[in-house]
Amino acid sequence: MGETVLSPAEKQTGLAPGTIVYTGDKTSGDLFIEVFDYDKDSFEEKELDRIEDAFTYSHSEPVTWVNVSGLNHIEAIAKIGQHYKLHPLILEDIANTQQRPKIDEYDSYLFVVVKMLYFDKNEKLSIEHISFVLGKNYVISFQEADGDVFDGIRNRIRTGKGKVRTTGADYLLYALMDAIVDNYFNLIEVMGDKIEKLEDDLFEAKSNDNITYEIQSLKKEILRIRRAVFPLREVVNRIEKSDHILIEEKTQFYLRDLYDHIIQVSENIEIYRDMIWGLMDMYMTTISNKMNEVMKVLTIIASIFIPLTFLAGIYGMNFENIPELKFKYGYYVLWGIMIFVFFGLLYYFRKKKWL
Repeated sequence: MGETVLSPAEKQTGLAPGTIVYTGDKTSGDLFIEVFDYDKDSFEEKELDRIEDAFTYSHSEPVTWVNVSGLNHIEAIAKIGQHYKLHPLILEDIANTQQRPKIDEYDSYLFVVVKMLYFDKNEKLSIEHISFVLGKNYVISFQEADGDVFDGIRNRIRTGKGKVRTTGADYLLYALMDAIVDNYFNLIEVMGDKIEKLEDDLFEAKSNDNITYEIQSLKKEILRIRRAVFPLREVVNRIEKSDHILIEEKTQFYLRDLYDHIIQVSENIEIYRDMIWGLMDMYMTTISNKMNEVMKVLTIIASIFIPLTFLAGIYGMNFENIPELKFKYGYYVLWGIMIFVFFGLLYYFRKKKWL
């Protein structure tokens, strides 16, 4: 008997609220933990073997970024929740990859869920569930697996470039979210290239039997992107307008800029969504035009041969008293008339621009 594969909804059915259940499909990944502990003058970077080793940084004065990869390791998530006194519903949402982008505000921390989008090497859309916990002097990020868009932030922490080393944990949260949103622009650019290629193929009559499948695939991709990006507008807007003690006033200016970027991405998604919806209409129009061209050619051929068939039919009848039947040159005259009718109709069709 094969192993039964449960859907995300089936995995959570009947469980008590706050139960940690990983609902994704990356169940074989190893637990990876990295820590960046820094201030203006120094920084420390470590890869840890045990989650307990990260707890020594929780009360340090410098800003600490704890990045945890491997949501299938629910025991480690539970230990983090216990140490940082996180609400059980937050721990549930960390492991629930079906959770839409959201923000939850608590007295001593903020919880944010976002989606990291990218195309893999096979140009297949992948959506990774990422959660952030912002506390006093620390940010904890949870990822499904290794690989992300945060290398630029890591390098800025190592080299001391930018504002990361001179600002608080709230700016670090902004920087991480900004890296994710910036990657949305790359994703949208790839989607635009796909749509333009399909449009060019349709205009140049290069469409094939798989064109409807390609259009449907694009429809599904843009809808998945839309579901992942649109809720993030409300998330960033709430953070930017929040009066929470963890969000400094100077960071709100950067959050406002981040909100503008999300609006720009959302507008591009809507534009491409409308374009994809129009691709099918364009394809059907192309098919209809091809059919009309075929029907026009057949109609012209039929129109030419109808009078010729009429003449041939008359002189093919078996009546003895047909006037031209005994005419010596009747056969050649009939051929001449038929040729004249043929070229006359061709000239008429060209003059009407039907050919």
